[in-house]
Amino acid sequence: MVKKDSLIKGTIILAAAALVARFLGIFQRIPLDYMTDSHGGGYFTVANNIYLMLLIVATGGIPSAISKMVSERYAQGRPDEAKRIYKAALIFGSVTGVLITVLLLVFAPFYATHVAEKPGADLAVRAIAPALLFFPIIAMMRGYFQGRQLMAAGGISQIVEQILRVITAVGLAYIVLAWGWGQRWIAAAATFGSVFGSLGAFAVMLSYARKLRRQDALDRSAADRTATSEKRSVLSFKAIYRELFKISVPIVITSMTVQFIYFFDTSFFIKLTHGYYNAADADQMLDWLGVKAQALAGIPPILAIALSQSMIPVISAAYSVRNMKEVERQASLVMRIVVFTGVPASLIMTVAATSITGMLFANTGGSLAVAALTAGTIFQITMMTSNTILTSMNKPTMPMRHALIGIVVKVVTSLALAPLFGVYGLILSSTICFMTIASLNFRMIRKEITLSILGTRWIGYALTIAISSGLGYLVDYACRHYVTGIPAKVTFALSCILTGGVSLGLYVALLILLRVITAADAAQFPGPLRKLLKPLMRVASRQTS
Repeated sequence: MVKKDSLIKGTIILAAAALVARFLGIFQRIPLDYMTDSHGGGYFTVANNIYLMLLIVATGGIPSAISKMVSERYAQGRPDEAKRIYKAALIFGSVTGVLITVLLLVFAPFYATHVAEKPGADLAVRAIAPALLFFPIIAMMRGYFQGRQLMAAGGISQIVEQILRVITAVGLAYIVLAWGWGQRWIAAAATFGSVFGSLGAFAVMLSYARKLRRQDALDRSAADRTATSEKRSVLSFKAIYRELFKISVPIVITSMTVQFIYFFDTSFFIKLTHGYYNAADADQMLDWLGVKAQALAGIPPILAIALSQSMIPVISAAYSVRNMKEVERQASLVMRIVVFTGVPASLIMTVAATSITGMLFANTGGSLAVAALTAGTIFQITMMTSNTILTSMNKPTMPMRHALIGIVVKVVTSLALAPLFGVYGLILSSTICFMTIASLNFRMIRKEITLSILGTRWIGYALTIAISSGLGYLVDYACRHYVTGIPAKVTFALSCILTGGVSLGLYVALLILLRVITAADAAQFPGPLRKLLKPLMRVASRQTS
């Protein structure tokens, strides 16, 4: 029997799957950095980013729309309509997969040569294209299973996909390297790992589909023995697709913002920085941006977004009954959690960027780009969280409009800044984009509720950030320059541990000692955070008593 997952369990499963997938994606880049030079890393980055961009266009938002439509039909006692929605979604996924795969195979040389100006990337782009045959179908199945409250199917398939992708990508790249086929083939072998990942995920989804089909057959048999007559409604595919796209298009546009920025930066890097770098330096910076900076910049948002996601159903429920005081309280709490958890992760990775890059990758090259991009994730986290708050308040078109404005800002500022500052101009333009979207989101949120994040405690919070990050930087600098006589990797690892420990320890202590976090705040936090803060809260309470 296939068991349904509760809301809390489903949230944990999806958050854990996203966490595992993100870290596996990062650790795929590490061995590739050792196997590729600036050309090979650039080929891989160009191919991987166009693939991820097309994947979001083909599937982003649609699983959520399917989940909503299916869950509503089952709640209304119309399972036949839910199954017809599933059938329509599978047809759409199949056609989309074939179409995008063929287009990518055909236009790979044109894109690599004339858009990205990396002619050798065409082989890697074509190698990753077949993965798009399966992922749209997988996305439709995940949406249907989520609508049936079977979160484990999507979570397990995502983890299996990432494990197979990383193993096969690294393994194939190593084999090609040993054979001496050159950087084009190494990059192609690495991207081809995504095809094996898609096959593994598809196999998991088929397994769950068979189990669910058997369960539905048993349920239908039992219902037929007790039911008298049932009028079956016929829902046209046209009506299904109209409803599907109405729900999914705003989500697609909103969710593609970060990936569009990465796609834009790597696709037009050579063109935009042509007057700033020579050809060799441009290849090197593109490699560092894609393989190192963009990979590591995905870490800071993980915890903050996972914590805030668990609050979204509560906000939605409160807004649906117009309990605006509860909406205000929960939205403020979400932003408070994001501020307290996302900001320190970004700052620690920023001040220790050289040590983190040196520990994980072949050398410290590109560590300044890593520091700049991870610092900007503070605003990315704020943007993403405010997007989800607006969506929870039944305003999905607002984040979409703001995302489109942000994308325009990104393109315009990139055209202005990249020729002047190179990769740092592109990174700065991304930060401006995130800030623009977040500010527009907050302006819309404040039209309905008053967010109370820190109130008068911002000065104490600013001091906490300045002291903890400043001392963290000094620790990192001291370790790298004065710890000698041991291998460089060990020095970098020691620096990461000490910098992270000092910065995080000071951060948590100062939050409480400077009264930035109150006992009332701590009582509303998730269990793990409450346990972490409890001893320090006792110390602070003794000082005030």
